[in-house]
Amino acid sequence: MIAAAYVALTIAFAPFSFKEIQVRISEALTILPVFTPAAVPGLAVGCLLANIIGGAELFDVIFGSLATLIGAVGTRMLRDKKPVLAVIPPIVSNMLIIPFVLRYAYSIPLPIPMMMLTVGIGEMISCGILGLLLYKALFAHRKSIFKAEDR
Repeated sequence: MIAAAYVALTIAFAPFSFKEIQVRISEALTILPVFTPAAVPGLAVGCLLANIIGGAELFDVIFGSLATLIGAVGTRMLRDKKPVLAVIPPIVSNMLIIPFVLRYAYSIPLPIPMMMLTVGIGEMISCGILGLLLYKALFAHRKSIFKAEDR
């Protein structure tokens, strides 16, 4: 379900989901590992499928999905901390990895630090702002949405 939601959001918002200036709305879902470990593989598979369906280059499919997996694992590890800390791993992993993907898979000529900034801003919007809004919405209903053994 998480993978399907990630794919659907990425493709539905495709004009904002790819390239050097992006706000991948689906990245808001990277807060879900706070609630359930099932979100970690769900997000990784969702990103992998979204990149394939979206026509991404192989380098992007591999390393973009890896960036999401690293971020999801980091979020899961920080699940018992403040939610504002749990959004940091996906922001940082994407900010550090995706600029190199953009340079080497798509030959985008912008300087790597500039792309780190643009990707980082997009991730702060999607993971930071939208992810924390999603967290607040889910936290109120977490007992009815997520199984006790998932937490």
